[in-house]
Amino acid sequence: MKPVSRRELIRRLRSFGFEGPFSGGHHSFMKRGKLKLRIPNPHGKDIGVPLLRRDIKAGRHF
Repeated sequence: MKPVSRRELIRRLRSFGFEGPFSGGHHSFMKRGKLKLRIPNPHGKDIGVPLLRRDIKAGRHF
């Protein structure tokens, strides 16, 4: 895994069947079935590996 831009992260998640991003609270999120992943807000830099791992591990099932 390596740092990735927000745009690239969204493109990759869509290639895995995720829909969105959707607005929700303080962060956007993407959904695939009952799995919901938070997408970091745009901040002009690549998204680091620790943040990517934390968000993927925290994926919620509804």
